This record gives sequence, structure tokens and C-alpha cells, in this order.
Amino acid sequence: MPHSAEKALDTAVAAPAPDAVTLDINQIQQILPHRYPFLLIDRIVGMEPGKRVTAIKSVTMNEPFFPGHFPGHPVMPGVLVVEAMAQAGGLLIMREYEPNSKLVLFTGIDKCKFRRQVTPGDQLRIEVEVLAFRRSIGRMQGAAYVGDQLACEAELSCIVIERPAPNDSGR
Repeated sequence: MPHSAEKALDTAVAAPAPDAVTLDINQIQQILPHRYPFLLIDRIVGMEPGKRVTAIKSVTMNEPFFPGHFPGHPVMPGVLVVEAMAQAGGLLIMREYEPNSKLVLFTGIDKCKFRRQVTPGDQLRIEVEVLAFRRSIGRMQGAAYVGDQLACEAELSCIVIERPAPNDSGR
């Protein structure tokens, strides 16, 4: 029977290539408009600009959705796993634009399948690849893994729009 430390090493995320683009949470927040409790990626461990990105989401019991989903059996809502994939893809696309000038809006989900529950203590490895991007409309293939197990996969579509000016009314 493998020791728990050995098991943890077996499912650890591989180290990024020396020339891989990596981003920490502060750099992610400079690109994405999302904030707590809706920023669902913690770090970028690899990116090929305009083509693919690999992001990490560490799932903890402190997530605001766990008290209600489900009491006594916490499961990350599948729609939030898909949202994490969309955020990773949005970050990949936003890297091509001037910060704070555009927004990437999620416009569709196709071929979505949930393969494994995501629970506290899991670390999601989110891989998103651009399938097509023309002008301001894009399509991406996303997958989320826990260790080597596929948790979710989907095709995601999006549109890039001008970021609206801040609303002075506070709404």
C-alpha cells in the first residue's frame, strides 16, 4: 500500500518548462476582473500565448459554496468547474489585449461532461486550448483534472467586448 506522501507525489502537478509563462494570483488579478468569491483560478503554471493555458485551482473547505452544496457531503458545483475553465481561457485571450480595455464574456458551453466529483482538498489542473479565434469571437476546448483523473470537459465559446466605463452610481 503506498504511503500517503508517495501518493501525493504521484498526483502532483508536473513542474513547468523553464521557458513556460507562469502567473501568480496578483498577476492574474491584473488581467481578469473577477474577485473573491468568484475568482476561481489561483495560478497559471504554463501558457503558450494565443494557444493554450494550464491553470491551478486549489479547492479548500473554505469555499463559500460548500456550506450549501451539500451539507455533510461538500461537492464543488460542476458549473463552477466550468466557470474556472472559462476564466482560464478568458485570461489566455485577455493577454492579447491592453489591460482594462476589454472583457471576455462566456457565450456558450457544448459537449460538457462531468466525470468526477471535486471535493475539498482537491487541486484542479485546468487545461484550455484555443480551437478558433476570429476578430472577437472564440471557441476553446477545456478540461479539468484532479491528479490524472478527468473531472470535467467542455467546449466553451466567448466574445470579447469593450469594457464599459466604471459606473459612478456604485451599482
